[in-house]
Amino acid sequence: MSNNTFTLKKQENGLAHLIMDVHGESMNTLKAEFADEIAQVLQEIKADTSLKGVILLSGKPDSFVAGADINMLASCQSAAQATALSRQGQMIFDQIANLKIPVVAAINGACLGGGLELAMACHARVCSDSEKTALGLPEVQLGLLPGSGGTQRLPLLVGIQKALDMMLTGKQLRAKQALKAGLVDDVAPNSVLISVAEKLALSGKVKTGQQHKREIKLSFVGKILERTALGRKLLFNQALKSVLAKTKGNYPSPVKIIDCVKVGIEQTLAKGYQTEADHFGQLVMSPESAQLRQIFFATTDMKKEQGIEGVDALPFANVGVLGGGLMGGGIAFVTATKANLPVRIKDISHKGIHHALKYSFDLLNKKVKRRFIRKSEMQKQMAMITGTLDYSGFKSVDVVIEAVFEDLSLKQSMVADIEKNCKETTIFASNTSSLPIGKIAAKAERPENVIGLHYFSPVDKMPLAEIIAHEKTSDTTISTTVALAKKQGKTPIVVKDKAGFYVNRILAPYMNEAALLLLDGTPIEVLDKALVKFGFPVGPMQLLDEVGIDIGSKIGPILQAELGDRFSPPPAFEKLIADGRLGKKVKKGFYLYNNVKKKTVDESVYALLGVNKKQVAVSDDISLRCVYMMLNEAVRCLDEGIIRNARDGDIGAIFGIGFAPFLGGPFRYIDTVGASQVVAKMNQWSKELGERFTPCGLLIKMAEENRKFYD
Repeated sequence: MSNNTFTLKKQENGLAHLIMDVHGESMNTLKAEFADEIAQVLQEIKADTSLKGVILLSGKPDSFVAGADINMLASCQSAAQATALSRQGQMIFDQIANLKIPVVAAINGACLGGGLELAMACHARVCSDSEKTALGLPEVQLGLLPGSGGTQRLPLLVGIQKALDMMLTGKQLRAKQALKAGLVDDVAPNSVLISVAEKLALSGKVKTGQQHKREIKLSFVGKILERTALGRKLLFNQALKSVLAKTKGNYPSPVKIIDCVKVGIEQTLAKGYQTEADHFGQLVMSPESAQLRQIFFATTDMKKEQGIEGVDALPFANVGVLGGGLMGGGIAFVTATKANLPVRIKDISHKGIHHALKYSFDLLNKKVKRRFIRKSEMQKQMAMITGTLDYSGFKSVDVVIEAVFEDLSLKQSMVADIEKNCKETTIFASNTSSLPIGKIAAKAERPENVIGLHYFSPVDKMPLAEIIAHEKTSDTTISTTVALAKKQGKTPIVVKDKAGFYVNRILAPYMNEAALLLLDGTPIEVLDKALVKFGFPVGPMQLLDEVGIDIGSKIGPILQAELGDRFSPPPAFEKLIADGRLGKKVKKGFYLYNNVKKKTVDESVYALLGVNKKQVAVSDDISLRCVYMMLNEAVRCLDEGIIRNARDGDIGAIFGIGFAPFLGGPFRYIDTVGASQVVAKMNQWSKELGERFTPCGLLIKMAEENRKFYD
């Protein structure tokens, strides 16, 4: 019987431990084929009349249940099949809830998705105070909803508002937050977790059967909103309004989650469960969920890959950062808090060091205030970051990440400094966004140790890192840098050393096209709305304001010099810089920033640029002109070997620029639309608007041969 996932072990105190352990896997996931086994175990429990209760626990040391196995959804041929999967899960969990003896879940580590649905079907829950413990329903991030009763059970435990907040964002609660929300009944150190759960099971306080009338602690306003018909109407309408404002109607799952909760609360639970299963079935078959699941599989595969196959990373224990600016501060933060590595920042001034330390302090302090981490944890993480004005303490550093401003001779002198002050094996990784790495390494004694490691701002939030090897970078340096980026919580893509690398290179033509549309009279807010509707998080003009209009103007000429005139930035934009309009950082850009509640365009921009504003409505033509310029450049990058494959190109665009995840990235999007459609449209524009729209060779070839990037 040892290959069973579920084992029932009877204890001397009359309780049984039900241990879940999926063999050969590091995490427990729920699979459809466990159904018979669970039914058998439940029969065994019912048959043993001497049992006083059951403790459900995981056989894995650091996790409870990470969720349901997403692979099973790929085999669903129809919505009906996916609905049947959901119904099966609901019924199994229902049997647990209907047991006459108390079932208490003892949770340590990740308890997510189907794992939390399983825990909620138990009569009580106790979790450990470990920092690895996290409870949540992240299905929305895969374009799905909790399909094993989650949409019905969660509101009964934590209230409607909290339940919607958790399910619509996919956010995870730490132990203390889960206790406060009423999701768990107690929190204990992992060493005594089982005995605390056992005490609770034997206390006589745990109500068995379907306990739907739990008393939820609600504020006065909460009671009005959740316990009156009018209040609930307001609550659901507000939730729907805010979801549509955020998703622009591009994602079907949040709307369906609200509907499931509403039906269960306003009608009957039976109808709620049926609605959940039906909606789940439809979502599994939706194109949006299919793309989001592809992204999940792609990033999972990327986590397993090394920089260069078969070449192991060197060990690294200490990291140095050059420059205490916004990027340096962010890089130090992820190195200390995510990678758990001591990091030493060198800057030319105390002010720089102070700024970099404050960056981490502010982020961690926010977490303490939200009870996400303890103060002692914050102090421990802050202690990992130190600063210096010289190179003291750099002797032991394995990797140095350079984040000084974009100046080639400055960066070359940094390489020389590091070669002088560090070990022979120390890797020099430059966070440049546009300068070729080969040039930065041009005067190096050990060019094999020099590599590009390009982060995106803000570093603590953006998940991508581009890793750029120049011709002389060693394979070991590549694999080591990839390993470091992963430890920092980043998804790295390895790209070739050419101006703009991948992300900024495909972004530039898109931004230039938006600028040309503006100069042609398209209003700023129309431009931005069109591209947000397409699926970008912010429009191009707002993005320029956020990044800094001067940054854009610095990258343009570098790209133009190396890659040709399709990268030439519109000369009119120089007037913006001359006027001191550098964007949000100086509170002067395309939008107004002083005491403005609503996002308002600064109308004086039009006169400055000499633009006659037209009356234009938001249209697909506006967004597609910009997007197709990006698609064409992405295909060129694949053709030139800048990216290794279409998958890296899609992940790079989604994680680096916020290309619409529900469309799967530039290459999956071309596959969906059809290369021949894209080519036809670009040829038409190339006649009407200019040769910058000429489709590249590989795109034409894909269209002629009717091929897809993903077979």
